[in-house]
Amino acid sequence: MSWLGPRLKGDPISRNPTMSDPTQPSYVGNVYSASALLDMYAKCDRVEDAYKVFKGMPEHSMEREGVRINDGTFAPLLTLLDDPEFYKLTMQIHSKIIKHGFTSDNTVCNAIITSYSDCGSIEDAKQVFESATNTQDLVTWNSMLASYLAHNKGALAFKLFIEMQGLGFEPDIYTYTSMISACFEDAHQNQGKSLHALVIKKGLEQSIPISNSLIAMYLKSNRKYVEDAIEIFESMGVKDNVSWNSILTGFSQYGLSEDTLKFFQKLQLGPLGLDHYAFSSVLRSCSDLATLQLGQQVHALALKSGFDLNDFVASSLIFMYSKCGIIEDARKSFEATPKDNSIIWNSLIFGYAQHGQGKAALDLFFLMRDSKVKLDHITFVAVLNACSHIGMVEEGCSILKSMESDFGIPPRMEHYACGIDLFGRAGRLEEAKALIEAMPFEPDAMVWKTLLGACRICGDIKLATQVASRLLEQEPEEHCTYVLLSNMYGLLKRWDEKASVKRLMRERGVMKVPGWSWIEVKNKVHAFNAEDHSHPCCEEIYQVLEELMDEIKNFENATYLELICDLDCLD
Repeated sequence: MSWLGPRLKGDPISRNPTMSDPTQPSYVGNVYSASALLDMYAKCDRVEDAYKVFKGMPEHSMEREGVRINDGTFAPLLTLLDDPEFYKLTMQIHSKIIKHGFTSDNTVCNAIITSYSDCGSIEDAKQVFESATNTQDLVTWNSMLASYLAHNKGALAFKLFIEMQGLGFEPDIYTYTSMISACFEDAHQNQGKSLHALVIKKGLEQSIPISNSLIAMYLKSNRKYVEDAIEIFESMGVKDNVSWNSILTGFSQYGLSEDTLKFFQKLQLGPLGLDHYAFSSVLRSCSDLATLQLGQQVHALALKSGFDLNDFVASSLIFMYSKCGIIEDARKSFEATPKDNSIIWNSLIFGYAQHGQGKAALDLFFLMRDSKVKLDHITFVAVLNACSHIGMVEEGCSILKSMESDFGIPPRMEHYACGIDLFGRAGRLEEAKALIEAMPFEPDAMVWKTLLGACRICGDIKLATQVASRLLEQEPEEHCTYVLLSNMYGLLKRWDEKASVKRLMRERGVMKVPGWSWIEVKNKVHAFNAEDHSHPCCEEIYQVLEELMDEIKNFENATYLELICDLDCLD
């Protein structure tokens, strides 16, 4: 035993089993050897081997030798049970803990709470927590808080947060970090600001994990809080990669692409270095700017740094090349990357959909299915988009219907929106309406906007007016609904109704946000909005535009010509 223990607890290389089968009874018969083996397998994330050792551990010998089962036996195994498929196994281990009378051991108790939560049973986690009232420590409270938050029970988490302080438990960095993460949505921003004030009061604002959580909170809730996030970031005495990546991700998320590039360069020149999150964020920004040359430079840097095969980086590369119009290079990035999960596949399916290559997207979807890669809800959004863009209505309907029956994935709001778009683009408004009525939940603004867009394509002003009235109730400050309805009235030469929509916009203080387009020429990005005359080459540009419009007028479809010529619609 003198040589075995150190080898098992040493570096990862020495953890490779040196025996033919360490889980055999001859090896687990010794309590100390078995405990060391259990610890090793837990650290190596080998659930089956750990459980074999655990089952073979001689309980009678433990009792005779006075060995106490503690965090060296139960806790390592419990840390592995983090999926609903291990729920029954967690219950079996819990029963052994009760049998041996070790429920009062804090380490074991905390591990049980976390394991039940990870296995999907918040009620069991709560029951264990409440039964440990005499032995609860701060870690116990933090474990229960994290469990509530993992199950989207923010109200119960805040109630527990207040209760623990009433009982004399002072929140620590982990507590605040967990609670701040519950305030990422805009609806909880007031609670988040209160927590921020409490952090300052307690003198914890220089804690890196807390500052990182606050940055993420402000960036994920609403674009108007970007400055708050930057202020926290700049005030940090010490920053880690999480700090930088939170800022980069937030900038990329809100389309602040130039800021993303600037901060990426600062990170690159600093002592921390780049990681896959940083590369993923900056590649997304290159996609938004459609800067192919810059994207290729970042690709070369990722290749040099060894991050090009990372799932997130490869996905962003595929997205970038697709957005820049080079679908062939997107496919090359796909082929060069391990295809173990859905992230890579989904990105290329989206790319094919964006390029109108619906058949290629469907072929890839079926190849993904046949390759036994686990499909997810994003996979179906991608393939339904592809079907919609090229009018493959029947194929799209079949896939939508098969989601739950064949793949066990209940359709979400976004899948129904794709189905509505599918019918709408094909001019089948009645079926689009029927799909909305068949939804198992109330349609949100995204669904109504999709139907409104379908009404515009089909020219159904009656239905468009009904849909727009719903949207204006839900989102009275959203300019797109007003603009689209106004344009439809204009196309039908119903000037009074068009004027009334514009008057309503003025009364509500709604401003039309101009659309922007940009193009990269010789590594320089040129941006334009509708009727823009600010570019130094605008005379030459408009001359070419007039020539193109003359060519367009040769087409016979007057309805689509009107849509193309209506600059408001382009906004």
